[in-house]
Amino acid sequence: MNGSAWPLIRTVGIDGMLVSFGDRLSEPANRAALALRDALERAAPDGVEETSTSLVSTYLRFDPLRVPHETMRAALEDLLATRDWFDAELPHGRRLWRIPTVFGTELAPQLEEAAQAAGLSADEAIRSISEAQVRVQTIGFAPGQPYLGELPEAWDIPRQTDLTPRVPVGALTVAIRQLVLFSVSTPTGWRHVGQTAFRLFRPEDEAPFLLRPGDEVRFDPVARETYERLKDDPDGGATSERLA
Repeated sequence: MNGSAWPLIRTVGIDGMLVSFGDRLSEPANRAALALRDALERAAPDGVEETSTSLVSTYLRFDPLRVPHETMRAALEDLLATRDWFDAELPHGRRLWRIPTVFGTELAPQLEEAAQAAGLSADEAIRSISEAQVRVQTIGFAPGQPYLGELPEAWDIPRQTDLTPRVPVGALTVAIRQLVLFSVSTPTGWRHVGQTAFRLFRPEDEAPFLLRPGDEVRFDPVARETYERLKDDPDGGATSERLA
């Protein structure tokens, strides 16, 4: 598997194991983590009670009274040896989402600042982000909140040194070649470049998180007037179609 020390299996507490495919984000490492979780979900190994992914790792929680640590580790090692996970197919059932987005204006006031950091004009920045089809790499920080990427190299810009006191629900922010679409209103060090009316977290629904790791997203530019018309729609005008 790519001739390196990865993947690496580590014990997490008394009932968890973490399989990592790298120590930094990359497309192959994220792909591998998503594919391994999908394989575990499909195989449903004895004793496994929960799985999840981060940017480059797959976590599983198991019942150590049913399956000893050494048995679970051996099962993981056998599964990892079955294929090159860095080149594995992404999970089935993924969706492509298209989300109407206002870029800039007073709704997203840090577009020009972020564009300048990326060496782009505001128009070039909008085109670069809106033409990128980005993957939901993981869900984290807040309920249902996606980290999406990777953007072109120009967007390898740092986070702010000071926090923005608060961005609203639906804020699209950028840093380190990633986008974060906010599911809650919160302070952040990520630059606010776009605004959507998309409600990501719906605790009243049976499936409260709309986006899932492995889904892909495009942020389609719309005028401020269109955004205002979409604010009463929980989907904010977003549409989706099945990818695979």
